[in-house]
Amino acid sequence: MPAKKKAKKKTAKKKVAKKKVAKKPVKKAKAKRKPNPAFMKPMQPDPTLAAVVGDKPQPRTQITKKVWDYIKARGLQDKVNRRMINADDNLMKVFGGKKQVSMFEMTKLVNKHLM
Repeated sequence: MPAKKKAKKKTAKKKVAKKKVAKKPVKKAKAKRKPNPAFMKPMQPDPTLAAVVGDKPQPRTQITKKVWDYIKARGLQDKVNRRMINADDNLMKVFGGKKQVSMFEMTKLVNKHLM
């Protein structure tokens, strides 16, 4: 005897509401990024740091840049681990007597020599 086929249940089709497309807001022209005034304030390096960057008051950003120029000009960045800075005589005084510091620690140590 053949198996009876089950009758399919009819499912009611749901009406789909059309989605409204939201209008995109008009983008404003981006304003040029303004530097933080605290970074742009001229700071006086103490005599220890002045041996590396000069004795004129400069913003912190320029002092950090000059320290990096000093490091690169003398090849003081570690050859194997590039994050480490090997100190020469002038930098050792700035780094508080440490022979090697990380580049992140360097910024903290340099800031101690700014007035």
